[in-house]
Amino acid sequence: MISDPSFNTINSHKNKQDVEKERDPLSYLSKEETKEKIQLYNAAVTDKLKMTLNTNGIYTGFIKVQMELRRPITVRTRTNAQSHANGNGNDTAFYLPKGSINILHISSTNTVREVIEALLKKFLVADNPAKFALYKRCQKEDQVYMCRLSDREHPLYLRLVAGPNLETLSFVLREHETGDVMWEAFSIPELQNFLRILDKEEDEQLQSLKRRYSCYKEKLEEALGGVRKPG
Repeated sequence: MISDPSFNTINSHKNKQDVEKERDPLSYLSKEETKEKIQLYNAAVTDKLKMTLNTNGIYTGFIKVQMELRRPITVRTRTNAQSHANGNGNDTAFYLPKGSINILHISSTNTVREVIEALLKKFLVADNPAKFALYKRCQKEDQVYMCRLSDREHPLYLRLVAGPNLETLSFVLREHETGDVMWEAFSIPELQNFLRILDKEEDEQLQSLKRRYSCYKEKLEEALGGVRKPG
């Protein structure tokens, strides 16, 4: 599922000086270098998702984020979003289709943590944003590398430096790679939703096995009936 590219730019309360302090000095681009990079980037894009440089040196653009979530997410519907805010909403849990891609319109000041929070908010995901991490996928000489981004990195800057080619750089949203699942990090309603999903999957598997062996039994009885008939 691809989102509407008209998604509003994520609000950022950091000023330009704070952002410059957080950047790696070795990767910092001057205003002229940024302008040149944006011109080259826009000349190379093929999907009209171009970047725009503002007079204050901050630029805006689009990033695509691929969803690769292994566990179900808890989502509240738009009709009960207000009820959820008042503490009496009914959340539901489901598996997000793996590989779905979403587009976010962000600015160069937005951090990885802000991007994750905005992405979850856009789709009314009720899970704690701290459960998720943003990764960058890079391809070099037929080898694919995955690297988790720190919360203070700036995805649009990485997109600009890498260019628009998704094989060079793409973003992936995943759960934190912490080994065993930390169930204590989930709320009681989330755990109850997980149990309902598992019960449903277990019932579906059981019904499938029953149908399979019922069919096997019928064929076996037919074969035995043919053997018992006098020749």
